[in-house]
Amino acid sequence: MRRCRGKEGIGQLELAMKPAPTWGGKRPGAGRPRKPGAIPRNVRRPELSKNHPVHVTLRVGKEVGRLRRPGAYAAIRRAVAACIGRRDFRIVHTSIQSNHLHLLVEASDKRALGNGVRAFMISATHRLNAERGRRGTVFSRRYHAVQLTTPRQVRAALCYVLNNWRRHREDFQAPAQVDRYSTGVLFDGWAGMTRPFPIPDGYEPLPVSGATTWLLTTGWRRHHPLIGLGETPGPLV
Repeated sequence: MRRCRGKEGIGQLELAMKPAPTWGGKRPGAGRPRKPGAIPRNVRRPELSKNHPVHVTLRVGKEVGRLRRPGAYAAIRRAVAACIGRRDFRIVHTSIQSNHLHLLVEASDKRALGNGVRAFMISATHRLNAERGRRGTVFSRRYHAVQLTTPRQVRAALCYVLNNWRRHREDFQAPAQVDRYSTGVLFDGWAGMTRPFPIPDGYEPLPVSGATTWLLTTGWRRHHPLIGLGETPGPLV
């Protein structure tokens, strides 16, 4: 080994012999564990075709309470109504579950989708907080959106949204043919139904915007059966 002379040489030798630091920098497994199914914050959403409907899922915090109650229903109904009339964004179907919402929407493009969902979230937040007499966040930071590109996907999404109460066994709480916390009462694609459901006295259905895409109006019916009233949807893939 070559001998280092002088103070400068000794300092260089000591520096070279120091062990590598064990802290700082990127390393496997570091940081807060990610929740299963969480959406990475910096992932850019894919482009959206105006011909493809979108299945949107919105989750609320525990502080908001159970959504399947009359007050929350009225608040969400008014929030959906506030979005009616937007030219580039339409809420075609809605389903309210205990701690989350499902929306089937149509949008002109990715920007219109983002603006439309954000407008709905702001309106629903204001109304749900007013109903509970609280302030603060209602929805999770990001919403989950799946672009539907085939008739089979659309059929599965319709069944998943409108019959989601059966998946969560809410139908045992209030036995009925159709979920009153969804737009199912206005849906015309139920198997065996030759005419629309009669609207019960005092019941105000969730507003809907008429579908315009081929997939939601005609495509899903072409080669797939209509949706059964008692059909329990499986997990979406």
